[in-house]
Amino acid sequence: MPGSAALLSVPASGCAEKLRERRSNRGLTEHQRQFPVKKRKQAASRCGGRSVVVVARARCVVGQSARGREGSGTSRTMTHLQAGLSPETLEKARLELNENPDTLHQDIQEVRDMVITRPDIGFLRTDDAFILRFLRARKFHHFEAFRLLAQYFEYRQQNLDMFKSFKATDPGIKQALKDGFPGGLANLDHYGRKILVLFAANWDQSRYTLVDILRAILLSLEAMIEDPELQVNGFVLIIDWSNFTFKQASKLTPSMLRLAIEGLQDSFPARFGGIHFVNQPWYIHALYTVIRPFLKEKTRKRIFLHGNNLNSLHQLIHPEILPSEFGGMLPPYDMGTWARTLLDHEYDDDSEYSVDSYSMPVKEAEKELSPKSMKRSQSVVDPTVLKRMDQNEEENMQPLLSLD
Repeated sequence: MPGSAALLSVPASGCAEKLRERRSNRGLTEHQRQFPVKKRKQAASRCGGRSVVVVARARCVVGQSARGREGSGTSRTMTHLQAGLSPETLEKARLELNENPDTLHQDIQEVRDMVITRPDIGFLRTDDAFILRFLRARKFHHFEAFRLLAQYFEYRQQNLDMFKSFKATDPGIKQALKDGFPGGLANLDHYGRKILVLFAANWDQSRYTLVDILRAILLSLEAMIEDPELQVNGFVLIIDWSNFTFKQASKLTPSMLRLAIEGLQDSFPARFGGIHFVNQPWYIHALYTVIRPFLKEKTRKRIFLHGNNLNSLHQLIHPEILPSEFGGMLPPYDMGTWARTLLDHEYDDDSEYSVDSYSMPVKEAEKELSPKSMKRSQSVVDPTVLKRMDQNEEENMQPLLSLD
């Protein structure tokens, strides 16, 4: 038979190997086909000669070898991802978040492999360190971590205007940051969590919008979540509603609140251990009653309405690390602390910025109610007692409580 000599000159094992190589390339993407054959063979030897389809998928092999080989290069890489964690936090990640350094690469790859199931979303980042923060936020439940990752990018696609100039020097974000939206205390709480503070009455409606405040908060979280300790330990938020006027509260429309809930609760890889309302007036208490059904059960359990009773706040956050505004032992909080961290030398460079919807002259009576003229002191309204509204107040309340 012509060519039979040439055929016989090739070892049978070589023919079988080439046949297996052709079969292994079937159904693979161009990227997978380019995976070096030599590495496939090496991977196959580590897997005990398992099927070529499995061997062709390097991710499975690497995941298996990471579990089975102590001190391998993969294990060292995964240790590098945990390099920023203290021994105490490493143990916390293991016990509370189910984080296992021996399977870390496989966990990350499991989430990354799901990206192809959502071709409608542009996943701009899928590197190991980025995916890891989503796994930690969802206690290493792969599908839940992927869903959070998808919602993170989907939220940004659906709200493009919010992220067009998503930087600290953006005029609206900058003004919000300088007014303490958000603020961050220097000391962590006894669980290692970062304490964020908001003084709601500081909002100057003539200089920036509620959306600017939300953008400033999201930008700050993006910067803070780079710290792996905070990825594991999480955050605590304290909102002081002292002197937050009814007029300001009327801007908290359902659509605005929904935007904030989606951005913070459903689309960001941060663990919030508690959200504390202090000195809240009756209309904030009423507003919370309206939005409560739209919050996840876990979120509802972590929201505490302290009113004027700061002792209940101190039972959860020690007064030794709180500023005097919250009945703590530290000096009053400097609103510009966190803003100076983000803005650096740009902090003192004030550029003109105005909100179109508030471009009309401000009446003298409204100036007297400006947040700048108010003190961040105890609320004069007992939040446990909802006063009776007259007819005019009921009409003003409609935009606040109505659902759009």
